[in-house]
Amino acid sequence: MVSGCGSADYVCTTFRGHSGIITALQYLSDADKQFDTTSWTSVLCTTSTDCTLRSWSIQEGKQLWSTSVQREPLEKLLTVPEQGIVITADSKGNIKVWNGQTGEELAFFATSCTVCNLRTYSMDNQHYLIVGTSEGALITLTIPNLSQITRLSLFDAKPVDFLLISPDHQWIIGGTKSNDFAKVLQAKCLMDCLDEDRLATDSLKIDSCFTACWLPKAPSRVVIMANTNAMVFQKTIITLDITRQKRKHKLQIEGEQVGNFTYEETGWNDILLEGYGNNTIIIVHSTEMKLFTIDGVHLASFHDHKNTITGISVDPFRVVTSSMDLSLRVYTWKRQPNKGLSLESNYHLLGGSHMRSRGFTGVVCDYVSIVGAVQTNDGKDVLKAYNFNV
Repeated sequence: MVSGCGSADYVCTTFRGHSGIITALQYLSDADKQFDTTSWTSVLCTTSTDCTLRSWSIQEGKQLWSTSVQREPLEKLLTVPEQGIVITADSKGNIKVWNGQTGEELAFFATSCTVCNLRTYSMDNQHYLIVGTSEGALITLTIPNLSQITRLSLFDAKPVDFLLISPDHQWIIGGTKSNDFAKVLQAKCLMDCLDEDRLATDSLKIDSCFTACWLPKAPSRVVIMANTNAMVFQKTIITLDITRQKRKHKLQIEGEQVGNFTYEETGWNDILLEGYGNNTIIIVHSTEMKLFTIDGVHLASFHDHKNTITGISVDPFRVVTSSMDLSLRVYTWKRQPNKGLSLESNYHLLGGSHMRSRGFTGVVCDYVSIVGAVQTNDGKDVLKAYNFNV
């Protein structure tokens, strides 16, 4: 997977079946549980504006099943490998749970508004679904039955543009780009019917927050991209360790700053922010990817793409980017003597001809495959799957 030689290292397969735009893709197979087994099966699910959810076997090179055509385009997708189920949300806010083996519908819930985000978290060996809506609400549902537990008003009539769960499932950060601010709260608060006064005291408000990410090896460490100066293209990257401290006879959520630096770039649309380890930040904008420490030490810059980078997949072994130049770029992590952690740029995976396709719109990876969604000129998006010989 480091060398990436076509035919020798991997087999490329094109998956066709959708008659619309692919809106999301995610693995249903659990990579961590399968890596030590003798028979590896990568199963991928996709949603589309053609109003269907489909499942694909990467190694077999075929579609496993498709749902019937739904009434509305499917926009959001979430898989729960531990339970073998798939969750979707359509353009009208209808959420459904599907059997990952057969595509059978198992449960339904209507939010009555647009769904911006779907996330799962676990507590006491039970999985829950968190729904962020266009009206600023966080809805907590049971899995797989979709029974409502709570509905909290996180923002007043503002969309929950991003919603992220900490690696230890203890904290949640939700943000709205309408007013550029976010709130951090404990995940267990979603199990209580909090009024607005309680939510104000049981959460940490972060002003000027444009987007955020958690650092996977530091469970309560969150990176905030703050819009500190609207007059120039300048952001402040702030890293906080989230804790609960006793103040005036009660516990309050606080953020201890452990990193801070300023980042400047021309334009801020479609910025991608990812964390690695406990102190490495990846910032992707336009055709460029940059690595920093939480203190602002510039580790590396990459300009391998000729068009906008549309997606990024980060794991302990590598980073893969997708681009509208119709290519994927594969990087592997490495440690440099006296310089610390960095990435090595390895190779491109090409997605075909621009005569038929416009570019890659997203990418996902497991330990033996890389899959990208390709936007086609005829509106019938396809998947390009690269199955490596392991």
